[in-house]
Amino acid sequence: MAVLETIHALKDSFLDTATVIALTVFFTLLCLCIIIGHLLEEHRWANESITALLLGLIAGVVVLLVTQFESSQILVFNEDLFFLYLLPPIIFNAGFQVKKKQFFKNFTTILLFGIVGTVISFCLISLGAFLLFRRFGFTTLTIQDYLAIGAILSATDSVCTLQVLSQDDTPFLYSVVFGEGVVNDATSIVIFNAVQSLDVKDVSGLTALNLLGTFLYLFSTSTLLGIAAGLMSAYIIKTLYLGRHSTDREVALMMLMAYLSYMLAELLDLSGILTVFFCGIVMSHYTWHNVTESSRITTKHAFATMSFIAETFIFLYVGMDAMDIDKWKASNASPGTSVGVSSMLFALVLIGRAAFIFPIANISNCFRKRENTKIEFRQQFIMWWAGLMRGAVTIALSYNQFADATTSSTQDNALMITSTIIVVLFSTVVFGSITKPLIEAVLLRHAKPNHNISDATDIPSLEDLRLLFIETGEPSEEGNGQSSRKRTGLRFLTSSTVHHLWRKFDDKFMRPVFGGRGFVPFVPSSPSGAIDGAPNRPFDGAPSHAFDGAIEEEQTS
Repeated sequence: MAVLETIHALKDSFLDTATVIALTVFFTLLCLCIIIGHLLEEHRWANESITALLLGLIAGVVVLLVTQFESSQILVFNEDLFFLYLLPPIIFNAGFQVKKKQFFKNFTTILLFGIVGTVISFCLISLGAFLLFRRFGFTTLTIQDYLAIGAILSATDSVCTLQVLSQDDTPFLYSVVFGEGVVNDATSIVIFNAVQSLDVKDVSGLTALNLLGTFLYLFSTSTLLGIAAGLMSAYIIKTLYLGRHSTDREVALMMLMAYLSYMLAELLDLSGILTVFFCGIVMSHYTWHNVTESSRITTKHAFATMSFIAETFIFLYVGMDAMDIDKWKASNASPGTSVGVSSMLFALVLIGRAAFIFPIANISNCFRKRENTKIEFRQQFIMWWAGLMRGAVTIALSYNQFADATTSSTQDNALMITSTIIVVLFSTVVFGSITKPLIEAVLLRHAKPNHNISDATDIPSLEDLRLLFIETGEPSEEGNGQSSRKRTGLRFLTSSTVHHLWRKFDDKFMRPVFGGRGFVPFVPSSPSGAIDGAPNRPFDGAPSHAFDGAIEEEQTS
């Protein structure tokens, strides 16, 4: 009997009832989000992100009613949970599925918006918050707090827009919005960490240069670490042929090495977001082609599923945390004050976003000689709109700065957190719900059907270089099909020079060592059987083009 009592006591200590209840509630809500998201798939105004956020809010209200407005905290918002467990699978899957050719073709534009634009937004929001808040009597906030506010509100969340845009229908817009979102998150976190370590009492002219040097160091080293982790996984799987004995091992190794890259980056005080993103790109280029056919299908769906669950969980998390009554009581602010502060912050977000989207886009257009490659105003508008939503990164950074701060009053700190939550909720629900009909009205209705290859952006492979000059093609709008094909071929030669050189280097030096497209290991138990095809077979038994991001898009002739 004594032994049984000891076992029951251990069980009670291992399993906390509150945690079990919380997880049960969250898993139930996740199931509801999936079901409701499916039912609202064709709905004009709703998407899964908004559904999850609203379900979280409703669940928070229910908990408040059950506890008689004592507390609605089922799970406390935890930065470690967000940054270490929920964010990595989302960023990795983004890199794993991205269309690499389109992404790197627009890489300069992405860096301009993601780095330079974020810095501009950070400066304007910090300055605006300093001037406005001082005018309205917020005297306890420090310079470091205002700089942190600029970094916090510079972190965008373009999920709602990306759920509407298509990589196939609007490839340029999708790749820029998507790429800017990833680089923006990394840049905002780097700036935020730099602000944390900044000594505001000893600021000199070299401070800006030091910050720039720190950022360039973090960006380059984080990227190299992600590339190294991806190449290492490719080399190990190619060399050891893990699929000979168990496909589970190669799938597990891919997952663990991807997560290991993120953890190493955080351990070395680098940017885990950039590291795991580029690790995903390299794994999709090399490692994914080295595994067996069944493992390719498994990893494709596994990574996408983990990302989807983590993303939905985050929006639920944010929605439920917004109803934490303790934060609202601690701020001791009237509804008018909360709305006023939130409105000021969101106005700064609007101005900060517009201050770099339109100027950078127009400056970029000055260097684009062809009219069909310029960024049109309606595209600029969608890019501006896509960056207005704020998400979990914003809330996590806000908690980091103001939850335990001792330099300013508790009321002001709580007010900053609650105001940030209001900005996130308003931007996601209101602007997110308008995104789909807005894009349809502004962009998709003006889209012209593309019956012929009009630009290098639309050329799926280098193999098309040969087809470009031998096929008859369709006549151009001016009726001169021959001259149109000639101009198209010349444009293709110019824009694909770097890509062509990279492919030659990749085929000659990288693929023989790290594998990739064309590598089919000898695995008798796999669905494909043994190696019996030519080495130029692009991807043995690969899934359909629905997963173009993870499959190398270009094939050599």
